[in-house]
Amino acid sequence: MAAPGRVAIVLHTHMPYVEGFGTWPFGEEWLWEAIATSYLPIADLLDAGAPITLSLTPVLCDQLEAPGALDRCASFLRELRPESHRLDAEGCREGGRDDLAEELERAAGQYATALAALEACEGDLLGRLAPHAAWTSSATHAILPLLASNSGVRFQTQNGVQSHRDRFERQWRGGFWIPECAHEPWIDRLLEEAGVHAACVEMTGHFGVGDERNLRPLRSADGPLLAPIDRALIDLVWGSDGYPAGAAYRDSHQRTTFEHRPWANDGEVYDCERAERQAKDDADDFAERCAARVADGGLCTLAFDTELFGLWWHEGPTFLAAFVEACSQRGVELTALDDALQEVEAVPWPSGLSAATSWGKSNSLRTWAAPKVAAITNRAREAELRALAAGPGLSLRAARELLALQASDWAFLEFDDLAGPYPMERFGDHLENFNAELASVPLGEAALRNLAPTLSLAPLLEP
Repeated sequence: MAAPGRVAIVLHTHMPYVEGFGTWPFGEEWLWEAIATSYLPIADLLDAGAPITLSLTPVLCDQLEAPGALDRCASFLRELRPESHRLDAEGCREGGRDDLAEELERAAGQYATALAALEACEGDLLGRLAPHAAWTSSATHAILPLLASNSGVRFQTQNGVQSHRDRFERQWRGGFWIPECAHEPWIDRLLEEAGVHAACVEMTGHFGVGDERNLRPLRSADGPLLAPIDRALIDLVWGSDGYPAGAAYRDSHQRTTFEHRPWANDGEVYDCERAERQAKDDADDFAERCAARVADGGLCTLAFDTELFGLWWHEGPTFLAAFVEACSQRGVELTALDDALQEVEAVPWPSGLSAATSWGKSNSLRTWAAPKVAAITNRAREAELRALAAGPGLSLRAARELLALQASDWAFLEFDDLAGPYPMERFGDHLENFNAELASVPLGEAALRNLAPTLSLAPLLEP
């Protein structure tokens, strides 16, 4: 009988460059909410020693370091959130719903707690996360296989890696989050050039859900170790019918006038104690399933967006902390992915397998290349080729606008109609600025004031 295997959790932490670009309902308030409900609670869990692999995208780090950004976040937590809860509670009482008003007043305390935590680290949230920043990603979360050239991939990957090395004293071991797990074998050589030694891939479309091959790291022909993520277990946490749909959890769809959520999924007034009990029960169930999954060996890699835990699933941080504890009690070996990859034998990349994969629609690149969003991808590719043609004459402002155009977020938000006109407006503005800069038309102060502050054009100019 094989030795029991290991479980590795990777939290991919990312936010598009929204700092300075709008407020409610779309814009930098996304970032402030993520800080309050996800990043600060997850920092507590990591500080307590949870063996979780944290990936921070360079573009998120750029925003957390932007001058004045966390001061505005503090104002949001200190002023706007208490007032919006107060107004909603007042309206509920006028409508005869004291029970909803009481829950809104209780919920406002989460933002006061977040403000106290932010002030305790003197606004240096990135410094708080730095000891745990194990993995990095491309500069602005570009879909690497959809870029127009090898130089474009180098531009994203090498700048992303270098920004991580510049920021964090912790030794980087080569872990790299491929944005959206969007992978094709041809990018492996370029990842290796950037110093990447490990990444996650989505192989469900090739291996099938629950296939044991998803528990074995793959060694690409060009070097990096590629850890398949285990969709069978991930969807218990992330799927529409997974744990977050539990009756006691906060309903993320039904909202008040000021965008608060005082109801549970079953329609009852939200009860935090009931929800906490369910989170602990679900965490224990998940640990049991993980134990069964690796009972015969292998490496179960569970990858999630950090923002799932708190921003999208209110009880997510409670669930995650309870899961870590349940793994310890059940003898499940929960380990950092870098450590596990050193100890688990890898197998060669399957011969003849060259198709693109991702954790997007149909495990393909469709989410970022379907007809609905093809104009975004095609125009970004055209801009990349024009930047290459400009050669050494390309300005840093134009290069930063190109980075903004290449972000995966605009097509993703547009594909699923998640943010109204915001993604197309953002993409259009960056494209207009890029074109103006190439044409030497004078522009005002760059709105991308802290995007890739140490940007190097050298990777883009390599043949």
